Amino acid sequence: MMSQLNRRQLLGTAALATAALSVSAAGSALAQTDVPKSDGSVDMKKLLEKGALEDKVLGQADAPVTIVEYASMTCSHCATFAVNTLPAIEEKYIKTGKARLIFREFPFDPRATAAFMLARCAPDDRYFPMVDVLFKQQMQWAAADDAQAALLQISKLAGFTQETFNACLTNQQLLDDVNAVRERGAEFGVNATPTFFINGQKYSGALSVEQMSAVIDSML
Repeated sequence: MMSQLNRRQLLGTAALATAALSVSAAGSALAQTDVPKSDGSVDMKKLLEKGALEDKVLGQADAPVTIVEYASMTCSHCATFAVNTLPAIEEKYIKTGKARLIFREFPFDPRATAAFMLARCAPDDRYFPMVDVLFKQQMQWAAADDAQAALLQISKLAGFTQETFNACLTNQQLLDDVNAVRERGAEFGVNATPTFFINGQKYSGALSVEQMSAVIDSML
């Protein structure tokens, strides 16, 4: 079980999450003016209940639209969203108080789990910057022969030392908590990444700027 993994296993030769586990939105491309059809809905009150780890949030608590994203750090479609879509959504909706984003862990493999643990060990104000770097440099560490060395180099940018790096990845409680977030996501029907819940409506796949904008605009 994941909760019994040690640091060697976390940084071992685990493969990238496969395309079967990561959902592509390419097959359902929509015109810019169309609102994507949701994959169902969940009870937003239950979705926002406190979990094993404190939610990491971009935006204001009173924003009228809440986006909950479940992602895996080794998911290529999650990286696509983070790099190509999120910056525009952040400028247009999050910084203007129209929406907020709650980012939750849903690792599909040990390397994704290790990356999430390191982001959690970073100072609070460096969590999202570290996640951003991990996504932008995904192929440099997720597919590396020596994942430990690659992740350590990235971690040093966030202020880690060799000692704090090792301590983070051997923190059994943190490992258990990351797994608990993933397990709770599965209870809401998450089985692929990225998965978004926008005011309770479920959307699977790396939504484009136009698609996510259409959904948010329909809720404002």
